[in-house]
Amino acid sequence: MAAKIAILLQLFVCVISIDYVHYVNEIMKIIAVVCGGDSGEFDISMKSGRVVLANLNKDKYQGFLVLISKKKWAVLFENGDEAAIDKDDFSFIYEDRKMVFDAVFNAIHGNPGENGILTGYFDLLGIPYTSSGHTTSALTFHKDFCKRVVQSHGYRVAKSVLINAGEIYDSDQIISFLGGLPVFVKPNNGGSSVGITKVKKIEEFKNAIQTALKEDHQALAESFVQGREIACGVMENNKRLIVFPLTEIVSKNEFFDYEAKYTKGMADEITPAPISEEDELWIKSTAAQLYPILECRGFVRFDFILTTDELFFIEVNIVPGISEASILPQQAEFMGISLAKLFDMALENICS
Repeated sequence: MAAKIAILLQLFVCVISIDYVHYVNEIMKIIAVVCGGDSGEFDISMKSGRVVLANLNKDKYQGFLVLISKKKWAVLFENGDEAAIDKDDFSFIYEDRKMVFDAVFNAIHGNPGENGILTGYFDLLGIPYTSSGHTTSALTFHKDFCKRVVQSHGYRVAKSVLINAGEIYDSDQIISFLGGLPVFVKPNNGGSSVGITKVKKIEEFKNAIQTALKEDHQALAESFVQGREIACGVMENNKRLIVFPLTEIVSKNEFFDYEAKYTKGMADEITPAPISEEDELWIKSTAAQLYPILECRGFVRFDFILTTDELFFIEVNIVPGISEASILPQQAEFMGISLAKLFDMALENICS
């Protein structure tokens, strides 16, 4: 009798184990946290990817860190092992099983994750992703095109001139058109202030153009707008638009450059921004209006310059920094939204 009971208990445990594995496989989504890329933002993207992976809800998602670059596409494991990605269907082999991703958490800042190239690939495969679509990505990554669209809807933007690689230009004429020195010169397609220069002397202009052209095939010369730099995060979740608290950025360098962005103590990021209620509503409503105009998805960060009487749109980041110290997570935290909750909300949009 005891032997029979022991056998029945073993069978019961076996059935429970099988049912549990089946249950887990049914409810858990396999998530690719893509990071890396092919720009000066590579290191920041890798950090963002690891932060996302560490904060995924383990009860709902099985996450894998996926490096994407021109050199290789591979899943990176904690023990140092790698598994090659099959680009035909964005799959890989894991523990002798073929794994196909249910969704993608896009943590690639810059090319190819933020300019529409990678998201277009996912669209072809029918794999949902957390960031904006390929059309919006391509538009917002191209600073000049994005500013023209925003301006066409009645919003203020700084004057600018686009210079293509190999194009002949007149430095004096451009600077005069932009209203005189100082001016900013930046890569037209890029982020994290990589390759950007604040030009204060005419003889610095050509070198600034060359610096920008090392990062991109186009340089954008832009007039300097004196004012306060304000960032506003916006996110749609369950068809409800969330506008995060504002952050004022006060750089200890000439401007909010790469060093100021990613070196502790080089900039003060004040959340909520110490501005008037009227200006707060002005900036938040502008960001809320631009979000659907540009057809954004997921969480994004709008950057503005607030002067004494005007609000200038600078750019929108559709894959903003998402480490603990990044601006948008700071804004979310002020609202009581943790990193884990923020990432969960992003995935809810595409996995529910």
